[in-house]
Amino acid sequence: MLFPQHSHDHSRSARRRLAVLSATTATALGLAVLAAPSADADHGARHQGSGHHSTGHHHGSRPTYRDARLPTKARVADLLGRMTLAEKIGQMAQAERADIDADTSQITSLGLGSVLSGGGSVPGSNTPEAWANMVDRYQRAALQTRLGIPLLYGVDSVHGHGNLDGATIFPHNIGLGASRDARLVKKIGHITAIETRASGPQWAFAPCICVARDDRWGRTYESFGEDPRLVRRMETVIDGLQGRKGQLDRPDHVLATAKHYAGDGLTSYRDTPTDPNDYPIDQGVDEVSHAEFARLALSPYPDAVRKHHIGSVMPSFSSVDWTEDGLGNPIKMSANRELITGVLKHALGFQGLVISDWRAIHQLPGTYADQVEASVNAGIDMFMEPFSGDPVGYPQFISTLTQLVNTGAVPMSRINDAVRRILTVKFKLGLFEHPYTDRSLMDTIGSRAHRAVARRAVAESQVLLTNKRRTLPLSKRAPVYVAGGSANSMGNQAGGWTLTWQGSPAGVIPGTTILGGIQQATNAPVTFSQDASAPVPADANGVVVVGETPYAEGPGDVAGPSWAPNGVQTMQLSAADRAAIDTVCSQAATCTVLVVSGRPIILPPEVVDEVDSLVASWLPGSEGQGVADVLFGREPFTGRLPVTWPRTLDQEPINVGDAARGKSYDPLFPYGWGLTTRRR
Repeated sequence: MLFPQHSHDHSRSARRRLAVLSATTATALGLAVLAAPSADADHGARHQGSGHHSTGHHHGSRPTYRDARLPTKARVADLLGRMTLAEKIGQMAQAERADIDADTSQITSLGLGSVLSGGGSVPGSNTPEAWANMVDRYQRAALQTRLGIPLLYGVDSVHGHGNLDGATIFPHNIGLGASRDARLVKKIGHITAIETRASGPQWAFAPCICVARDDRWGRTYESFGEDPRLVRRMETVIDGLQGRKGQLDRPDHVLATAKHYAGDGLTSYRDTPTDPNDYPIDQGVDEVSHAEFARLALSPYPDAVRKHHIGSVMPSFSSVDWTEDGLGNPIKMSANRELITGVLKHALGFQGLVISDWRAIHQLPGTYADQVEASVNAGIDMFMEPFSGDPVGYPQFISTLTQLVNTGAVPMSRINDAVRRILTVKFKLGLFEHPYTDRSLMDTIGSRAHRAVARRAVAESQVLLTNKRRTLPLSKRAPVYVAGGSANSMGNQAGGWTLTWQGSPAGVIPGTTILGGIQQATNAPVTFSQDASAPVPADANGVVVVGETPYAEGPGDVAGPSWAPNGVQTMQLSAADRAAIDTVCSQAATCTVLVVSGRPIILPPEVVDEVDSLVASWLPGSEGQGVADVLFGREPFTGRLPVTWPRTLDQEPINVGDAARGKSYDPLFPYGWGLTTRRR
């Protein structure tokens, strides 16, 4: 057992570390000081309920757990008492759809609790009907088990139901953070829930409530911003996904997931990772004090749990190294009992389920048995072990955990706690009464009304950084010359987690590109030349749309792997985009540059000097008309920076509040910056 202090070891040193952490967390978050869980609580019920069948019934032969009129707690207790150890452990396993699609009997034989779609894992026909049919087919297999426990299906709906072709694709979180519009974000969460559940999945692996502190991180765009206060403000998205009080059994709500717990936005950048398979910053180590960790990493979670009633939490791939106590032993979150069981479940009182990230426990040291033991005892309830063998996956997880329980390495009380949480979620979702997809809202997927909300979100997310000579808003009477690699690229403006995990510059989804939005917004002639090789009219308003190609975690890190599907990311303008800016700005009457990116891009001083208007457009998603709305004054610019915009890459990490902590803070544009305009 490699992580005894994070499983069920209650030595004096382990209790001391937990007490220190709890006291620090209490000070920073206003929590009650947490006492270490007692050994008796973990060991006393090791074999309780391992195969006991309850005799409790209600109204004759009808099992209590089948009676929807009874409280959820009573139904869960009855069902849990009927389950064998094999049935319980099966509920803790989550498989990837690609591995069970051809043989759904695995769902029945193993009693799997959940199935997910990874990024780009879709049915053969990527339509709402095909999705619903697929999920229902898996559900039929689950209902054939002895107790008929329904399946929970999860998907990464991180900016809309991005895996589904035709879904409404909203701006990524960094753009929503720029809007500062908590009511709008709640509405976006609700639409995302509608479109997700109407196509089958009942569980969204969203939102990310991390506080991104280093823009070189490839997941920066999944964060609402660098200030924990802004992140907490945007947590209304949880209410939209789940309903204000967790009305999960309705067809317009899904189970939400707060991720990644905790500290994935605080990892230290590594210019030369020790392992060539490691990324420079993703899945790394938080080298911060207890106080900083509590202030930045933990602070979004009390509201998520207590105010917004989040139903599930996903631990991070990252590790925590408590530098101030000199342990020098980074602990992966997947094995961090102090933070998962101690802080999240005990101090914060989280009652939902904890789901591991994609094969995350494989990053723990030791044998597979060591990895399973450490993570289960740390407090993880369900395990995303997606494959049937790679070389290990969900079948091996089930057999391994069964052996660990039989040998006493994992107490039965830990299994019962995990399964109780999983069953509670399933009852609250109404899956026992309505296991199959409610398709009544399927026609609203990608509807005009939903896309109108996305268009509004795009407009509110645009941040006007400079506006010399009041260039913006543009006149609708003057000709427009459009250039740049992202002007007519739906893939670039949608970014990662769109149809596929990493996204693609060539990706096409229903919607309007920024060029299309400009063409619709004006009656004047519009010339498009991506590389600015076409002649530039001297009386034209030039609009150059530049930025990043799509990426997601890992390959999105600055100086990430050479095999990155869309190229190594640099946070710098490409040579082609830089040339287009120079050409247009030197010849057009006015020159506006839009930066389409998941984070700030380094802008050389000469570029800033030659540009009249500079706009941070972020990753707007499917509705490029929202960008045109503010360019031409249909809507005013109101967005404000959710992150600090650095002058040079060497300034990273740079964040609001640095000056107060004795660090240099001299950005190109500070956190919260954003000019405003009036409607025309």
